[in-house]
Amino acid sequence: MWWNFIGRSHDDIVRMRAEWNEAPDDRFGRVAGYRGRSERLAAPPLPPELRLKRRFRRGRQ
Repeated sequence: MWWNFIGRSHDDIVRMRAEWNEAPDDRFGRVAGYRGRSERLAAPPLPPELRLKRRFRRGRQ
């Protein structure tokens, strides 16, 4: 798992990752008590040759 975004397709993940990285600090809020760096943790890059596939749960489709 490259990042914990909610998305149903590769294109959703790519779009949401970009939105996360480019959003102003007040777009997604802050985590109370976070002791890391002052700026939001950036989503890691997706390798260009990687195409994410939807995962199906057993018994569901």
